[in-house]
Amino acid sequence: MLEKAKIERINELSRKKKAGTLTAEEKIEQEKLRKEYIASFRNHMESTLQNTTIVDPHGQDVTPHKIKKMRNKKH
Repeated sequence: MLEKAKIERINELSRKKKAGTLTAEEKIEQEKLRKEYIASFRNHMESTLQNTTIVDPHGQDVTPHKIKKMRNKKH
């Protein structure tokens, strides 16, 4: 997961962009940090899905095949 400082920096750059005071260097930094954030989020979500089992009210495992495939690829 991204460090708290990086998330704070993303927010700071966003505020500067809204104020119209973002420099060219800061735009590049903002894009880089956003890409890191999205990659981190996707990795975390994928990990969460791989460790999730869905069970219906009758106790049957109804986990989608796509998630089961992801789980099997990892192992």
